[in-house]
Amino acid sequence: MLYEIFADSGCDIPLDLMKKWNIHPVYFYVSFDGETYRKEKLEVDTTDYYTRMIEENAFPKTSLPSVQDYVDAFTPVVKEGKGIICICMSGKLSGSHQSAKTARDILLETYPKAHIKVIESKMCTVDEGLYVLEAARMRDAGVSYKDAVAHLKRILTTGRICFTVGNLDHLKRGGRIGKVAFIAGSALGIKPLIVMKDGEIFSGGIARNKAKALKKLLEIARDYFEKAGENPNNYRFCVGMNIDREEARTLAGQVKDTFWLGEDVPIWQIGATVATHTGPYALGFGFVKKYDAR
Repeated sequence: MLYEIFADSGCDIPLDLMKKWNIHPVYFYVSFDGETYRKEKLEVDTTDYYTRMIEENAFPKTSLPSVQDYVDAFTPVVKEGKGIICICMSGKLSGSHQSAKTARDILLETYPKAHIKVIESKMCTVDEGLYVLEAARMRDAGVSYKDAVAHLKRILTTGRICFTVGNLDHLKRGGRIGKVAFIAGSALGIKPLIVMKDGEIFSGGIARNKAKALKKLLEIARDYFEKAGENPNNYRFCVGMNIDREEARTLAGQVKDTFWLGEDVPIWQIGATVATHTGPYALGFGFVKKYDAR
């Protein structure tokens, strides 16, 4: 059975890469005034969004894709008789997957033989994006629908993202971090180390500046591979950047060197939805195991 790959825009795959891999995006919405919401990336330039956050010290809002957004996206593919694999941001961070599941249920009433698999990725931004690309790689390699779903389930827990932020203000406002950590971070001016795994955000410690924070995050990731007995070259990596590409290039080189990777590490810009909660100075890297790694 032929099938198509869908993903919410929280995966932060660049639009040109989405087109290259024939991945169907379903967009989150963002707003500065809490009244007018526009689709991130499609209707809102991400760099302009960052600039406004910085210049206005703004705390914008986000809204998840609606059920109708998913119905509208799925329907043409279902009518063609193709299967759908839809990958959504962690349910601990967003209800996007619930919108997708409701849309699936609605379509199954009209098309009871449709195959629509909604996967709550337990990830966000670049590691979700890497996970989505694994799905697209499988489709293009001729992996069956059933086997692709099984592979995605198997590698689901391998996703990690390690990052730091400028400060904890946006995470606190979004309810993504505890009050005590916020107070300590604000008082000391520290850089928090944040690790996302299994759909949740965990503290990885603190550092006195961004360079030391990134060094420690690389150590945390290296420790993961050593304890798991995993070869980093069996994983795909990606750096998530804000608006400082030179800073991101430096980190990409450090990731490649730290893990002796045989290929360059791509750099994607963290989208407006995720940036709303991390703030405009987030920087980090994510990784996910390749579906065909031995």
